[in-house]
Amino acid sequence: MIVRNLMDKEVLETTYIAHGGATAQMVLDRRVLKEIGFLACATLGKGKEIEAHIDPMEEIYFIMSGEGKMTVGDDSRHVVQGDAIWVPAGSSHSLLNTGQLDCFILVVASHALQKDKCKIINCE
Repeated sequence: MIVRNLMDKEVLETTYIAHGGATAQMVLDRRVLKEIGFLACATLGKGKEIEAHIDPMEEIYFIMSGEGKMTVGDDSRHVVQGDAIWVPAGSSHSLLNTGQLDCFILVVASHALQKDKCKIINCE
């Protein structure tokens, strides 16, 4: 069993700015995970945005606190604490904090799709 706390050295050492807006940390990643890409947490300040970007993996954004406008592809929705948002691999996505407080999120990602695996399951 591996237990990580957001204040653990292994987590704090991974701090980075995610897609221009959020301060993020990798809670668990390839250093320990075998079947899941990563679990990250991020804080998005009032008025800040995780800019539109495309990732090669499927993701789930989970809103732990706060609120915002989540856009996946052409679909935009108001999201609040307790919402889970599925982001298909290869889809453009962004999150704008529209609330008065910080928005705290968890992001779970699969491993990135690889071309050779796509051919096997015919997902070109």
